[in-house]
Amino acid sequence: MQKVIQILLQHKILFLALGITLFIGYLSLKKIDFIPIQLSHSDKVYHAIAYFSLGLTWLLGFPKSLQKKKLKYAIVISCVIYGIVIEVLQATLTSYRTASLLDIVANTVGVIVAMMLFNKVYKKIVAI
Repeated sequence: MQKVIQILLQHKILFLALGITLFIGYLSLKKIDFIPIQLSHSDKVYHAIAYFSLGLTWLLGFPKSLQKKKLKYAIVISCVIYGIVIEVLQATLTSYRTASLLDIVANTVGVIVAMMLFNKVYKKIVAI
């Protein structure tokens, strides 16, 4: 019974990861009419948080990625590549968005922090 519950929860996390992926893509390509007053580069924090969430949910969706380093790194690299693709799409598909190398760096930092947290916390959970 416990394995069935684990499988059902795993699929919910995968749906959540897919939803976060689509939501990030939507927000990244959507035209924003209202631009709040911002400090320079404050949006990088939002990028890092979004890609932290993206990376963590995909890692949690594949818990075997803790034991299989290739799978874990494939997930992390896929999330980083997704961020790069979104930046390229912003530059090519829209006239109201621009690509930014600093956005890519913020996205990558968010994914790497998610992987580090996943490694630390998940090992403790498994040990319990």
